[in-house]
Amino acid sequence: MDSKNAQTGSLKPLESARILLTQVIDYAGLFPPSQCSMSEAVLNFATYRNSNYGWMLGRFVLPAARLDEFGETAREFVSREGKPWQLAVIAGEDINDTLKRIASFNASNAPSIVCDVLEVRANTASKIENTVKALPHGLTAYFEIGMGDAFVDLVTALAMLEQRAKIRTGGVTREEFPESRDIIRFVRTCMAANVPFKATAGLHHPIRCFKPLTYAENAPQGTMHGFLNMLMMTGFARESFRAPVLEEIMEEEFEEVFAFTETGVTWRGEHFLSNAHLQRLRTKGMNAFGSCSFDEPVDDLQELGLL
Repeated sequence: MDSKNAQTGSLKPLESARILLTQVIDYAGLFPPSQCSMSEAVLNFATYRNSNYGWMLGRFVLPAARLDEFGETAREFVSREGKPWQLAVIAGEDINDTLKRIASFNASNAPSIVCDVLEVRANTASKIENTVKALPHGLTAYFEIGMGDAFVDLVTALAMLEQRAKIRTGGVTREEFPESRDIIRFVRTCMAANVPFKATAGLHHPIRCFKPLTYAENAPQGTMHGFLNMLMMTGFARESFRAPVLEEIMEEEFEEVFAFTETGVTWRGEHFLSNAHLQRLRTKGMNAFGSCSFDEPVDDLQELGLL
């Protein structure tokens, strides 16, 4: 993977990498396989924010039911900083209860800590519509939708209501990792409907790889999708590349085929996404991905010479 950083060791990333990776990782350390305690996760988040790679960090992800616990734990860290902490809240079964919890939390903690993203599981268009009607100003929702028979109808509902989608890209078992073609179908449908999205789970590494699926000793191994693969595939999907080509991008396992420069990224020496394309894919395509690890993505990107 071409990068001046690999030669200079500079902490300043190439412009293309900066555009592609700014605030791309939502930290979900409370969730498997990391499953940190609240105190560990909050300390990690505070540490990451103040690291040389804090510019890559997005929101802290947590269930609505743990908002008060988070507020008590984070108070001493937040008071030391001027920049607000932003939270992505996973809705409970009762969406109205979740929204009440968020309103109460924001009233007590803003502007130091702000819940400004809501993640909701929705299997019907009516669930999407009812949630959107109840959303307060300033709260952006991502709707996790399945890939079953109702998938196209759900994306259509999101498009009509100008909402965003969410896709699950992995888990702690092999069965939880969707096939590349299913992810591509999701992305192409969202891009055709102008529906931005975020991904969650399984995207610990930049390039597709075969690794342990948890941090347990003797953990089962499996093929994990790469977040650089997915970001690049989304960019090319926005440019109307055909599905077979997108599948090749998703299943690349050699980082050298992605060449980063100051002006963009080239795949296999011929297909190019300029910085303007990268900016569009981040704002109108893949907004972020949730990961229970921040260290793994950063360490791997350093090994690739991108940081």
